[in-house]
Amino acid sequence: MRIVNLSALLLIASAVCTTGCAPQPGSGTGAQPAAGSSVPATGSSVPQVTRIDVGPDAPKRAQTALIKAKAGEIIEFGPGKFEFTATLSLDEGSVTIRGQGQDKTILSFKNQGQGTGGEGLLITGKTGITLQDLAVEDAKGDAIKVNGTKGLFIRNVRTEWTGGPSETNGGYGLYPVLCSDVLIENCVVKGASDAGIYVGQSENIIVRRNKVEQNVAGIEIENCTRADVYENVATDNAGGILVFTMPDLPKKDGRHCRVYKNTVQANNHENFAPKGNIVAKVPPGTGVMIMASDQVEVFDNAIENNQTTGLSIVSYLLTDKPLKDDKFDPFCESIHIHDNRFKSNGERPSGALGLLVSKVVGSPLPAILYDGIVNPKYLAGGSLPPELGIHIRNNGNADFANFDAASLKAGAPGGIAAAGKGPKIVRDLKLYDGELPALEPVSIEGVK
Repeated sequence: MRIVNLSALLLIASAVCTTGCAPQPGSGTGAQPAAGSSVPATGSSVPQVTRIDVGPDAPKRAQTALIKAKAGEIIEFGPGKFEFTATLSLDEGSVTIRGQGQDKTILSFKNQGQGTGGEGLLITGKTGITLQDLAVEDAKGDAIKVNGTKGLFIRNVRTEWTGGPSETNGGYGLYPVLCSDVLIENCVVKGASDAGIYVGQSENIIVRRNKVEQNVAGIEIENCTRADVYENVATDNAGGILVFTMPDLPKKDGRHCRVYKNTVQANNHENFAPKGNIVAKVPPGTGVMIMASDQVEVFDNAIENNQTTGLSIVSYLLTDKPLKDDKFDPFCESIHIHDNRFKSNGERPSGALGLLVSKVVGSPLPAILYDGIVNPKYLAGGSLPPELGIHIRNNGNADFANFDAASLKAGAPGGIAAAGKGPKIVRDLKLYDGELPALEPVSIEGVK
């Protein structure tokens, strides 16, 4: 969760391959090209393929290939483990980077040195980037960072910090920011110290059929417009799926996000985020959390065994962090929670915020929590207009509490403390029963 500052890419002198680099004839059924070589197109529909195989000069050949890449080219890594000591960077568009499978082609940055860039892969190509069938391990910073791309397709990619969860791990596994038309599918992300899959300040996003585990946040959609998050498995993170809107970013709002058909189960890992990060405030044991976002629809999910709460709806004001961005709306509005399956949530609240709320509400905590903080300028007769309200319906036997955080004040450990006579707890779900029009599905050209 941070503002992205574009930095100059690492300038690497292009090496000229002197052996084994002659173009090779043939098709996919013929001879393989030599390591580091290019197969020129034989017609307008056949892309050029540059292949990199494991070897002592593979890092130089790989970065050279990325520097020289042309639109339409495929950079293909062979099987095996590639050892890199510096960030690999690509600034050309319409390029595919592929391997042989997420457990067959491994790009390892375990020996990434100081002053050589923090990311594993850093991509700033403006259009049409595809990443598939490989793994990125042990990046010093973010594993794969993509900035400013229209048309980003990440398929069957694994990112992992193999030493297990640690606050010294990189912040993000898959990290598209300021992008549009983003597809992330069939990926695995483990060990990120902020969010495994993070999409920020972007629009038109599909995140589907991924597995995220042992991250602080499994999946985070932040300051984005039009996102579909579905058929993912989020387990053993501190928080499973977050839909956040944050201040002090160029893109000010987050809206139109559908979270559905996910399995959000047992996200009870300790929160190992570095101190000072907003995500460090997420209580371990959080299933789904919506913060300061509008037009969010959460439905048909299995949300089970998250020890603090299954789902929470909160304002940014709950963080007690100073708010200096006068164009930022810190409230949740137009939230629709329906037809989910909740089971065994809230039974062991943890984290400073979780424990504090449990003192106010009681333990076990309800499956669905709402802080009750609303924008006073929209209140009419003490309530929000229906189109801006919080609507909760058909979630089985899930219990609920509005813990009235507006009656709490800053100053205590954990960020909030009882003030005066304390909050007025509302547990009656009938007061929030209702529905909103279904949000439109996200559509990306060429994606079914």
